[in-house]
This record gives sequence, structure tokens and C-alpha cells, in this order.
Amino acid sequence: MLLALDTSADITVALVSADGTAALAARRVPEQRRHAELLSPLVAEVLRDAGTDRRAVTAVVVGTGPAPFTGLRAGLVTARTLAFALGVPVHGVCSLAALAAQAFGDRAAEPGDDVVVLTDARRREVYHARYAARTEAPGALALRHGPGVARPADLVASGALAHAVVVGPGAVLHADDVAGLPGGPDRGPQHVDPVVLARLALARAELGVGQPVEPLYLRRPDVMPAGGRRRATG
Repeated sequence: MLLALDTSADITVALVSADGTAALAARRVPEQRRHAELLSPLVAEVLRDAGTDRRAVTAVVVGTGPAPFTGLRAGLVTARTLAFALGVPVHGVCSLAALAAQAFGDRAAEPGDDVVVLTDARRREVYHARYAARTEAPGALALRHGPGVARPADLVASGALAHAVVVGPGAVLHADDVAGLPGGPDRGPQHVDPVVLARLALARAELGVGQPVEPLYLRRPDVMPAGGRRRATG
């Protein structure tokens, strides 16, 4: 079984069957701040709900963002720590890729489409990445461009969203900027599904694609340490 988790926005955790087809137990908390406090108890709850313990976990899959520093760091540290303690591999998957795969899965996009996923990056910006389905490798995606961070209006002006289905919570948040672009009134998936995250990890492993557990911060933290004190003069 795979333990899959993502903290790029909400906190999502699931224990997923070894073939990646179903969640044996799952929890999602719509929380943007207390990731470090809530994540470990959620993992324990999921294992309890599934009627098993950590020794049944054969791999850990974690969303690598992009996302703000604090929440993303909590997810990655937890995933690495669990994998180390259990002696199992840990696989990192871009959270935007999971949302793109969900768009194909729920038919917000068709296999021949490109999908651009937008998520909230705050500061009136979005995280973005463009994907296509890999028809020769079902369940996998081809990254066309990104991930990056930009203002939605700038993405439209640059043509980065042209000829693509635009989905994700950032597309809903900035609906005026993407109005008229394909994506439907609800703009596709809004939350990372940890089952899809695990399925992508399995597909990428089968293709021999590396899955580093490196965070996609894309920009400096909102809060930075204060610099050294300046010496008084005069």
C-alpha cells in the first residue's frame, strides 16, 4: 500500500491500494496554516480507518507543490521522515500534475487537449504548468511548460494559455482573467486527490522517471529573517 499526502493547499492524506486504483482510507482538512500540527495526526487517523498500521506501507508519495513555504515544507519533511523510519522509498510528484491528471480523469479535458493548471500563489499571482496526456503511457503526463508563477493577465497576454483547457482553483479565483478560455463553468478539479498523486507516482516509476522530493517554492518566502543589526554611527 502507498501512503499519499499533499500540503500544497488543503491537507490531504490517503492510504492507497498497491495498484493505485482506490483509496482504502482518506482524509482532507481545508486548512491553510496548521499543516505541521495536523498532518501527523491525520496520517494516524487514515491508518486507523483502514484497519492497518505503518508497517503495511510500501512507499510514500508526496506533492511537491508549488506552494508557499511553510505548508509545503511540513508535508515534505513528514513524508521523508516516515519513509526513512519505515525503510521504504519516497516519491515526489508535482501537485499541479495531479490536478491536470484529474482534469483528464473527470473529462474536464480530453486526451488530445493540453491542460493548464492554475493555483493560488497569493499576491494576485498564480502557480501554473501546462500538460498533455501521454497516450503511449496511460496515466502519465507530458510537461509542456512550467511550473512557474505569474499574474493571470500576463499569462493570457503572452499566449501561455492559448489552445488549452484552463483548470484549477486559480482559474476560479481569477475567473475574469481567463473568461472565454476553455475549462467549463466550474474550471475542473479544485483539490489534489491523493489517489491520483499515487497513481502518477506509479506511472512515472514504470517509465523510469526520477521523482525527487524537492520542494517547488518558485519564489522567496513572504517572511524573511531580519538582517544583522546595523552599527550606530555618529
